[in-house]
Amino acid sequence: MKKILFVCLGNICRSCTAEEVMRQLVRKAGLDKDFILDSAGLCDYHRGEQADPRMRAHAARRGYHITHFSRPVCYNDFFDFDLILGMDDRNMDRLRQLAPSLETEQKIKRMTDFCKVMAVDYVPDPYYGGDAGFEQVIDILEDACSGLLEHICKPE
Repeated sequence: MKKILFVCLGNICRSCTAEEVMRQLVRKAGLDKDFILDSAGLCDYHRGEQADPRMRAHAARRGYHITHFSRPVCYNDFFDFDLILGMDDRNMDRLRQLAPSLETEQKIKRMTDFCKVMAVDYVPDPYYGGDAGFEQVIDILEDACSGLLEHICKPE
């Protein structure tokens, strides 16, 4: 069982979309029972809220149904998950500060490190941008999640 937590600032755009993109890839691969997927934010401004309606609309056009309700990262996440994926440098820095030990800090990785096609070093926050920003985020997350699944499933 592989447990993965996707993290961004508010958990209403990037991380919840990454969770859903990965969920669909895992489902299509017939690996539903092998993964636990979740997402969280580094702030609790949006606690209990659904994903941003613009992100839900863009995701729905590509066949993703985001049902996650925002929640903040908590202490136990660092012990409950095998892999914690941050979307940008700010997320990575904050996750490292929150990690309770060196062992848990080693679980933190950058989402874009798993991109196979796109040459990007972070997933930009689309919140204050237009439609193109939401589409770009989904493009990056599709690439990164595909690479992540391939990385996890490759024989050692």
